[in-house]
Amino acid sequence: MGFLLLTTSLFGSISAPAATAAVSSALHDPDEDVIIVTASPLDRPSDQLIAPVSILEGEELQRQLRGTLGETLRREPGVTSTSFGPGASRPIIRGLGGDRVRTLTNGIGSIDAAAASPDHATPIEPALAERIEIVRGTGLLRYGSSAAGGVVNVLDGRIASETPEDGLEAAVRVAGTTVDNGIETSASLQGKLFELGGLDVVYSGQVAYRDAEDIDIPGFAESDILRALEEEEEHEHDEEHEDEEERGTLENSFQETLSFANGLSFIGERGFFGFSVQRNETQYGVPGGHGHGHGHEEEEGEEHEGEEHEEEEGGVFIELDQTRVDVNGRLEMDGPFQRFDIFAGYADYEHIEFEGPGEPGTVFSNEGFEIRAEAAQQQRGNWRGATGVQYRGREFSAIGEEAFVPPTETDQFGVYTFQELSFGEGVIEASARYEHTEQLNTVTGVDLDFDGISAAIGGSYPLAEGVTATLNLFRTERAPTTEELFSDGPHLATSSFDIGDASLDKETALGIEAGIRFANDRASLSINGFYTDYEDFIFQQADGTTGADILLARGEDDEEELEEFGELMVLNFVAEDARFAGVEVVGRADLFEANGFDVSTDVVVDYVDAESDSDNLPRIPPLGVIWGIDAVTGPLALRAEAEYASEQDDTAEFELPTDSFTVANFYADYQITDRVTLSGALLNAFDEEARIHASFLKDVAPQPGRNFRIALRLTY
Repeated sequence: MGFLLLTTSLFGSISAPAATAAVSSALHDPDEDVIIVTASPLDRPSDQLIAPVSILEGEELQRQLRGTLGETLRREPGVTSTSFGPGASRPIIRGLGGDRVRTLTNGIGSIDAAAASPDHATPIEPALAERIEIVRGTGLLRYGSSAAGGVVNVLDGRIASETPEDGLEAAVRVAGTTVDNGIETSASLQGKLFELGGLDVVYSGQVAYRDAEDIDIPGFAESDILRALEEEEEHEHDEEHEDEEERGTLENSFQETLSFANGLSFIGERGFFGFSVQRNETQYGVPGGHGHGHGHEEEEGEEHEGEEHEEEEGGVFIELDQTRVDVNGRLEMDGPFQRFDIFAGYADYEHIEFEGPGEPGTVFSNEGFEIRAEAAQQQRGNWRGATGVQYRGREFSAIGEEAFVPPTETDQFGVYTFQELSFGEGVIEASARYEHTEQLNTVTGVDLDFDGISAAIGGSYPLAEGVTATLNLFRTERAPTTEELFSDGPHLATSSFDIGDASLDKETALGIEAGIRFANDRASLSINGFYTDYEDFIFQQADGTTGADILLARGEDDEEELEEFGELMVLNFVAEDARFAGVEVVGRADLFEANGFDVSTDVVVDYVDAESDSDNLPRIPPLGVIWGIDAVTGPLALRAEAEYASEQDDTAEFELPTDSFTVANFYADYQITDRVTLSGALLNAFDEEARIHASFLKDVAPQPGRNFRIALRLTY
């Protein structure tokens, strides 16, 4: 009832006359040619933020679009992906993933089961995004202390915050890819319907569809390192590898996705209020032969090779459905507060893991709700700030043979504040957050409470014209997740037997980040270095035992279970002190003009090192470098790009190293008219084998091979 009264009051107020100017768009300030970063509560331009930030929009977003959020963002500074096949890939930031990276849609969490396992997809459609922001730093306390790695905010405009300039905006995109015989289509529409009581009523509609077969790969599905290890083991046991090895195609890597949304906004002089309903339906294969009853040497689906999708694969596939409702509003005010914002989202999520056609296995469901209310203070001299409250709740269950996490209920309440003080051209920003988390195991009745206090202080100061230095200090406390506390059972997606620890305490991080930025009319350079010291860092650690050891120790000697789960590696959730250190470099320069082409170059370098008191931490990405050259003339834009990842041999115990790779990509965009653009891309042009070290599947599922993509985009 309180939420209803609050939103009704907001709706009734936005049409009132305002003493101030009309509310500015959350995306662009019409009076200044700068981008406003909505992931920051103080709406600062991106080049004035203390925290490092990456923004993908426009042509660059269209170039980097892939089928999942993780693969779309993998080339951004400090970002890699879980890369669990084409259907499931989440972003990893600075070596941290899972619950430590919050993925948001228009400022509210994705409300799914993706953090529970890397084979669970995030129901966010990159093709519908208008802009994607990646932010690290003090602003993260706005979304929860769990966001230690960073925040990814996907802005898709499904709730309009301003009336379209000409009353109507529309976009259509059609694309095809050769590596998977894929087709992608997406469309969006936003238009003013009518006026009601002094308010513009604006409709937003979106739809996207993707259908792709198994991807082509350059060579064997298994890495040279794994194949050599298997041959050595077979030789030691006088065995012969009789099965034909998977080569040229990554079996069971298909995907099919349908996403659509409708939204309605009421926009007035003092703000807006809107809501949307979104539906996502996805089916995708789980590649790798890593479990689910079909190991590396046994492919259950060979008899189905002539059929399509799951029937063709005969392997494990996932059917995912999510229905989501969002509410968003802003009210500009006089008095002590400048504005009031509200964000809310509810989602009903379910996915079913099928062992084969007509063989449903484990059912995962997650019903969740999140709301955040925020008030920004009126600026007083050189001081301004924002304060907010947040609630997140979810009911999670997994039912079936592979339900390695019991049904749980989670409630989290947080209150936070950001305060900024400017002096001359310098800025000091401080933030703090209190958070209470309750985790209830509804099977055993175990009820755990955690209270955390997090704080950060940072600043920026111009050293010279075009040169700015930044410094940020922070201390955060994170409550353990459901999976870390209560996991207990076979997790075939990761070929592991997961065991949680209900005695785990809060994870505490103490860190520092320093940066320097340079920019003039022809070049820019940003360098950021960070160091974080963790007390009781929670991660999965192998101890050399197997599922058979656990089952037999518990007196469970069922032959079928021992055969299916006996060889799984035991991964215990443990807490140890750990350290993360790294650097990110982003540079760009205009080079010269030749034959009518303006030529420029850019480079991204990132590196992170992470270790606990006992060993290197697992799945930490290696040194990465992306170097590109752009040439633009009139309606034609060309780009050549080289992506390099070094060898990763600083591995944890029982973790295999990963070879280096270099991949070349070429892009061309031609603007046929002001509203029609034809784009082509040759990705992995030389068909190189590439494996992402952060992926659980790196040794059984490489990245796609050579891929030609063509796309046509129309806007109105």
